Amino acid sequence: MSAIDIDAVKAYLQGLQEEICDKLEVLDGGASFEEESWVREEGGGGRSRVMTDGEIFEKGGVNFSHVMGASMPGSATAHRPELAGRSFEAMGVSLVMHPLNPRVPTTHMNVRFFVAMKEGEEPIWWFGGGYDLTPYYGYEEDCKHWHEVAQEACEGFGGEQYVEYKSWCDKYFYLKHRDEPRGVGGVFFDDLNALGFEESFRFMQSIGNSFLPAYEPIVERRKEEAYGEREREFQLYRRGRYVEFNLVFDRGTLFGLQSGGRTESILMSLPPLVRWVYGYEPAPGSEEARLYTDFLRHRDWVNWPDIS
Repeated sequence: MSAIDIDAVKAYLQGLQEEICDKLEVLDGGASFEEESWVREEGGGGRSRVMTDGEIFEKGGVNFSHVMGASMPGSATAHRPELAGRSFEAMGVSLVMHPLNPRVPTTHMNVRFFVAMKEGEEPIWWFGGGYDLTPYYGYEEDCKHWHEVAQEACEGFGGEQYVEYKSWCDKYFYLKHRDEPRGVGGVFFDDLNALGFEESFRFMQSIGNSFLPAYEPIVERRKEEAYGEREREFQLYRRGRYVEFNLVFDRGTLFGLQSGGRTESILMSLPPLVRWVYGYEPAPGSEEARLYTDFLRHRDWVNWPDIS
């Protein structure tokens, strides 16, 4: 597979969507994903799968898309002006799961492949993706596990990918107007082609395949924990941060909307219920306050508890 193999990438991504949906249904134990296939007028289409009102997941979506276009949208060319005027193919799997229990964290994962083409020139291609975790109530052991799995997924590629991509994730999933991280991070990468097609593809697969081993044990540990109205209201308040990031900063959302993507599928990442409270401050010493002081900051989670 020395040359670009778009069919192999597409087959992997479709299989990844199937595997993740199957296992999340078993994990939830009460709801199934509803599937809707769609066709994009400008070229391509996808499969949207959405779960609602489950035993664990209040709402979640796992989408596959493969779209084509005559020119790259501004969200892609803003940081890579050499892509302007090129046609493109883009494919990927993207998911967001919003649990009902505030003790279970929200999570996001995305893996994707782009090819930008121009007649008479070599195609420009790259992989991207990653995953991050957004808890409402923090548990150090969950954060450590999440990052250990991410670190293991990055091993064997001849570099310091975990260190680089953890830092990239910390910087990317940051709400500048709030001056706070969205959650406890994970890994995030983009524009990956330096390893060559085979190794870059293998790295993207390693990230995609590691998502469930990273997330499932956390859900299993927290899904039965008790919560009340206070925890639920705090969860809905913190979900507001998720909405703010996705609508203001998220490059995937901007790319989808600017490229004429299917709006329902692009915005499936938004939670079903959310609240904003003017001037909210958590009570000093509370679990809610501890989320801000101990978790919404950049930490070396792999080496916990030997961290400052």
